[in-house]
Amino acid sequence: MLLQALEALLLVSALSLDALVASFSFGVEKIKVPWLSALFMSGICSAFLAVSLLLGSVVKPYVSPHLAAVLSFLILLILGITRLLDSAIKTCIKKSCTKTKDIKFKLLDLHFMLRIYADSTEADVNHSKSLSVGEASSLAVALSLDGFATGFGAGLTNANPVEMILFSFIIGLIAIRIGCAVGRRVASSADLNLSWAGGAILILLAFTKLF
Repeated sequence: MLLQALEALLLVSALSLDALVASFSFGVEKIKVPWLSALFMSGICSAFLAVSLLLGSVVKPYVSPHLAAVLSFLILLILGITRLLDSAIKTCIKKSCTKTKDIKFKLLDLHFMLRIYADSTEADVNHSKSLSVGEASSLAVALSLDGFATGFGAGLTNANPVEMILFSFIIGLIAIRIGCAVGRRVASSADLNLSWAGGAILILLAFTKLF
């Protein structure tokens, strides 16, 4: 039970690093993230995780324990490797997206989500220096993509969904507030990228599925 809780905590912490880095960027740029926007961000990320856990648990009865472990391993390993390469991926997206200078805000616009994936401060579309609920929601969707795949893999195993969702919401909210606070204190053009750390944790968790 304790080991399962620790694994869930590590998994959610790895997924929350993106929210931490994004919030750090907002703090550096002196963009405020009101409590309501932070709650929406954490809530949407947790909702994506909840849906993916549910899907994984629905598929689980039709998959053998061995195959479930292998699938969970592969999902976590691929996501971990992707995060290790995240810096290069974001650089490519930035170069591609800068070709289009005019951006119109749409809640689920793919081009917009790619922009904020590469540079979180792009979420403040109206340059109000305050992240609205709508802007926070689009950012949360972009940040939730990894969590959706990871949650599906976790749902195939013996993960406790209630525990993971609760951890996700609380840790996500804490990550947002800490990121903003630290970013405001730094208040420089520092470029913090912790994607590699999240990737390393996911790869570590992947190999635990083989034992």
